Amino acid sequence: MRFSTLALGTIAFLAANPAMAQEETAPPKPITITGSVTAITDYRFRGATQTNGDPAIQGTLNVNHSSGFYVGTFLSSIDGGADGSTPALTNYGDVEVDLYGGFTKTLPSGLGFDVGLLYYWYADGAKSVNTDFFEPYASVNYTVGPANLKVGGNYAWGGQKGLNFTPGNDDSLYLYGEASVAIPKTPITLKGHFGRTKGSLGLLNPTIADDSYLDWSLTAEAVGGPLKVGVSYVDTDITNGVVPGIGHYAHELGRGSTVLGYVAFSF
Repeated sequence: MRFSTLALGTIAFLAANPAMAQEETAPPKPITITGSVTAITDYRFRGATQTNGDPAIQGTLNVNHSSGFYVGTFLSSIDGGADGSTPALTNYGDVEVDLYGGFTKTLPSGLGFDVGLLYYWYADGAKSVNTDFFEPYASVNYTVGPANLKVGGNYAWGGQKGLNFTPGNDDSLYLYGEASVAIPKTPITLKGHFGRTKGSLGLLNPTIADDSYLDWSLTAEAVGGPLKVGVSYVDTDITNGVVPGIGHYAHELGRGSTVLGYVAFSF
């Protein structure tokens, strides 16, 4: 009898307030659009600078479906001039555009996964230089309380012109692990990252036969509403020995340790 009385009272209230009834029963939107704008003091890709150690402006735009499918783009300023100031990006131009699409899902158990395909496009690169390539990716993560653990990999198959740096097989594999924990009662999250690059994108040591290296980072990040600020320590195991004409190799080429900061606005 008590349940019936409450139910009838609720129906009568909603009938008298049709706008609220509609709001309460309106299904979630199947498609949402999200994005961000970020200013960062040094754009590091897998531990190596893409801006000759200078700041970058970055943006993302994502279209997400309630099923888990999504498409999006990431844009960043880079320093890919003809002067070779960022050697691995010589003649790549001033902007990187990443196009991607995939599927992501988080299960009630806290286990989540993400699979998709990336396309790296250097929009104003020199026509005489092959720069672009595809890279499938996949990751699995697990959330328990304030902590999240993630492992993943990106693989770019050989034969793509944008990876054709040597006479051999020019595929590339990146494997990584990440861990993050939110500090209770604060807006701060601590993050750790460790990765290994092997193949054509790993040719960052002075010896051409050495096609692999490690990168790692530690980050402290704070979020308040749409604003996010963070500071990261980034490093690699790329040799920092003295090379004639260059100096301390990793340090001079932006492939070694650094501390960077960023601020982002999300919408």
